[in-house]
Amino acid sequence: MPDHAPDGVRPARPHHKLMADGRRMREVLTYSRRGARFTPRQQQAWSAYAERWWVPDEAVDDPGFSLAGCFARTAPLIVEIGSGIGESTVALAAARPDHDVVAFEVWRPGVADTLGRIGEAGLSNVRLLSVDAVWSMEHLVGSASLAALWTFFPDPWHKVKHHKRRLVTASFARLAADRLAPGAEWRLATDWADYAGQMVEVLDAEPLLEGGVVERWAERPATRFERKGIAAGRAITDLAYRRRED
Repeated sequence: MPDHAPDGVRPARPHHKLMADGRRMREVLTYSRRGARFTPRQQQAWSAYAERWWVPDEAVDDPGFSLAGCFARTAPLIVEIGSGIGESTVALAAARPDHDVVAFEVWRPGVADTLGRIGEAGLSNVRLLSVDAVWSMEHLVGSASLAALWTFFPDPWHKVKHHKRRLVTASFARLAADRLAPGAEWRLATDWADYAGQMVEVLDAEPLLEGGVVERWAERPATRFERKGIAAGRAITDLAYRRRED
């Protein structure tokens, strides 16, 4: 089961944690919140679909909240961390109508773009959340409950002093591996060679996982981030790891 505080109230989300004197706690996060200004097209998509497919941040503070409860059915659950503008999210979810997909993205214009894509595709099996994905994996996702995990082009935090903010660390790999069902797959991609090397080192060292670098996943569409990396001369690395079944 997801972790809860003894009184049934979930621990404070990032940006909500306070020190004893009431000041906000400084936290090392895997993302930074960028501008939230919408284009007219994004505003139209937000107005049309946000109430239907985007989960307000404060909703997760309810002790009765569950990711499965966001859908009007019971189905295998997939989590995507960092869905960007939804190119991969929508294509992969459309190919898996018997699965439900929860996509985490803190950049609201990207969420709006994704909502528009969901609407255009006529999907009902995707929900978007803008709360911290690491916190959510810890407190909203049960052990061995995920059918898959997708992490495509996470922020590389390429300056050495910022590497501590990267998502793929030993502690997160341990958490993610626990949340995957036995045999379930974690798919990753990056266009930064040193981050790819770190991913391999970290994931190879996690006892619950097995896998490595693979050929480009044909199901994953070429996204704006991927095209940008290729244009800059960076090679794309795809990785696939499974939770061991023994």
